[in-house]
Amino acid sequence: MSILKVIEILSNSETSWEDATRKAVEKASKSVKNIRSVYVQEHSAAVKDGKVSEFRVNLKITFELE
Repeated sequence: MSILKVIEILSNSETSWEDATRKAVEKASKSVKNIRSVYVQEHSAAVKDGKVSEFRVNLKITFELE
């Protein structure tokens, strides 16, 4: 039987929501092993001078405990 744990991660990118998600998973995988899935819970963006300056994601990462 597997036991899974879920943690919440916030990430940002100047490029896209997809890039912010990739960055979060890459960074988390340096200290969290056995990542199984990621659920993007929320998207948002920062606006500066009338333009989107930053894409933000709030996501949940599921991983298996050893």
